[in-house]
Amino acid sequence: MPAITPTSIQTSSSLEIPEKTLLAGLALTSFAALLLELALTRLFSVVLFYHFAFLAISIALLGLGAGGVFAYLLKTRLAGTATRRLAARLCMTNAVVVLVVLEVVLHVPVALQVSWGNFARLTALYLAAAVPFFLTGLLFAVVFARETRRIPRLYGADLCGGALACLAVVPLLNWVGGPNVILVAGATMAVAGTIWAEFRPVRRNAALLALALVALIGANYSGRLIDVVYAKGMFRDPAWVEFARWNALSRVEVDRHGQAKVVVIDADASTYIMNADVAQWHDTDWEHDLMSAPPALANVLRPHGEFAIIGPGGGVDVLRAVANGSPSVTGIEINSIIATTIMRERYADYSRHLYDRPDVHIHVTDGRSFLRSTRQHFDVVQMTLVDTWASTAAGAFALSENSLYTVEAFREYFDHLKPDGMIAITRWEFRHPREALRVVAVAMEALHRLGVANPDRNFIIASQGALDRNGVPVVVLAKKTPFTAAEEAAVTAHLDDYSELEPLYLPSDPGENPFSDLIASNDPYAFARSYAYNVAPVTDNAPFFFFTLKPGQILGEKGLRTGIDWKVNLGVLVLLLVLVISLVAVLAFLVLPLALRSRSTRQSPLPLLYFVAVGLGYILVEIAFIQRFVLFLGHPTYALTVVIFLLMLSSGAGSLFSRLWLPRTDLGWVPLVLVIVTLLADVVFLPGRLAALVGMDFGYRLLVSGVLLVPLGFVMGMPFPTGLRAFAALPAPEFPAGQGASDNSVEWAWAMNAAASVLGSVSAMVIAIQFGLTVTLACGAAAYLLALLLMPALRTKVA
Repeated sequence: MPAITPTSIQTSSSLEIPEKTLLAGLALTSFAALLLELALTRLFSVVLFYHFAFLAISIALLGLGAGGVFAYLLKTRLAGTATRRLAARLCMTNAVVVLVVLEVVLHVPVALQVSWGNFARLTALYLAAAVPFFLTGLLFAVVFARETRRIPRLYGADLCGGALACLAVVPLLNWVGGPNVILVAGATMAVAGTIWAEFRPVRRNAALLALALVALIGANYSGRLIDVVYAKGMFRDPAWVEFARWNALSRVEVDRHGQAKVVVIDADASTYIMNADVAQWHDTDWEHDLMSAPPALANVLRPHGEFAIIGPGGGVDVLRAVANGSPSVTGIEINSIIATTIMRERYADYSRHLYDRPDVHIHVTDGRSFLRSTRQHFDVVQMTLVDTWASTAAGAFALSENSLYTVEAFREYFDHLKPDGMIAITRWEFRHPREALRVVAVAMEALHRLGVANPDRNFIIASQGALDRNGVPVVVLAKKTPFTAAEEAAVTAHLDDYSELEPLYLPSDPGENPFSDLIASNDPYAFARSYAYNVAPVTDNAPFFFFTLKPGQILGEKGLRTGIDWKVNLGVLVLLLVLVISLVAVLAFLVLPLALRSRSTRQSPLPLLYFVAVGLGYILVEIAFIQRFVLFLGHPTYALTVVIFLLMLSSGAGSLFSRLWLPRTDLGWVPLVLVIVTLLADVVFLPGRLAALVGMDFGYRLLVSGVLLVPLGFVMGMPFPTGLRAFAALPAPEFPAGQGASDNSVEWAWAMNAAASVLGSVSAMVIAIQFGLTVTLACGAAAYLLALLLMPALRTKVA
């Protein structure tokens, strides 16, 4: 977002601050603030749920905007305090507040249920987490207002600090873990305090505070002092935990469950570590347990086939494949802690070196990128309960997003099968089917696009028990060619051997259930329109596979309050809660204070609407690109950091260049036109371009990201500062006698821009879920078009 430049905040003159001190202090403060913001997205997805991850950015925007506004409201009181003294105090206070916020986040149990108590706790957490950003916004506003001569260099320091935070967050998460990264942000705030401090005692106190926080980070390196206490509203007993580690993707721990070892991801999703001897597999409990599970049908039909397993976790599917005679099993695991640290190092002996076998090949990457980059073809591409309630898609604004379950993804799976190969997808199912049923809908649409006119003989579906309860695993087998009578007979024989398994759909015996009705319709979209839940095929444009509520259910009683799948659809309630909290907070901390302070009743609202449009457009575009780049870069954490880094840096450069390129503010329409044209081109061409390049090496994908985002970010950085210069220069007749625009116009502009950004961060998710990412980007272009139409309200001949 544009830097805070409330130039109308006037204070008494202060002593000249050395430029190195000013730039270093501002850069470190910016670094700490953005590092805190990014770390909170990871912590919220673990402690709360991945639906809450985007909350951190909304909190940061609110805090920074409110800090700037209160700098204006308190300018009389602050006028007598020297800039360096005030900045040092704010940074030292912030360092302590960051520690308090960490404790609040870890110790406030927000349960996943609808209640006023939960709403109050979520509100308290929201406002508490906003305090560090409020103090940062206050500091920035004061410094920018008092150092107007050096704003271009201040802006550069601000952006450099934020950009470095984007680069640092991933290695820091991998190295010290989520809670410690927040402590690093606090320690950096204290170090910034030592730079701001003018007098030795203050500098000494700030240094001692920084050292104390560094010592706490060192003592907590193992996570034993400060770690997850409550997760998803439940107490986490540390006595269960044998091993725990954070990285940029998730928090992974190994818990003891009797004699078993369980890998737990983000305090929610779990996978058992296999502990069976493949050589002595037959007639054991291991064989019965694994072969009585629905995914075993793929091993029955292709016992000696080559398997590609996406998300192998603790090795359940890998063990079943090698024990049945597969000569080659390729495991594609995105999380290196699971694939390497647990399965091939710390618990290698316990797992009997399953992942070290010569017939097992483990690749640490995301599934779609691997398939795009490999020339291999497989007999089976398998996914078993991947991302079940998990937050591997837990980055900011990624609400239930999963690009593994889209039509485009299924086409890639089919393209990497041998001529008679199959995909085997297992999902949980409910009394009223929706997840596995949606897998069938997605597979049907993918087969249609591959030229299969009627795939009624291309499916076999089975469950572990009848669908008379919730939480039943269901496997969907799908081929590009029809299943043969011999294959169907093999499945039937296996079902007879294991009474736990029940057929839901066989080509010669489709049965009577929603699965057979869907396949018989041969039109998944028409079926979804008449079905109780939204099971229509999902695409990369709107990859919200787990979101199955229809609009009527969202507003009705049954939508969010019943059913085991409330854990998924609760994200809708979270959006509504955050929208309400954000709206109230924006009114209370941004709009209302300025409205009470303002003495003007004659100011036209049109110039303010310009800043609303610019703020809304920027955040809509940013969120749309973050979501779009999740698939391209492989994980939400990478998408978040790369997109924010590139847009921040390039927008800052554009803002600095705008004064040279647009010396007259009446030329402000030029960058708006460029933004609109670029966004419309991206709406048309971007999805296809990114999809075609997913299989490139990660370094090349980063380079492509820069090529796509930097020019756009450069021109997006111009409308706000250009409009601000024009707004501040509006003629005095707009105001009562004796009161010029400079008294409060910039504060109003900043407040409206911040308010639009806060509310836009939630609105972008609503648009993406209902209409897709392309429409979200188009809405960003529409917001900039509105700003272009409002430009005449800002037009002035003042240079």
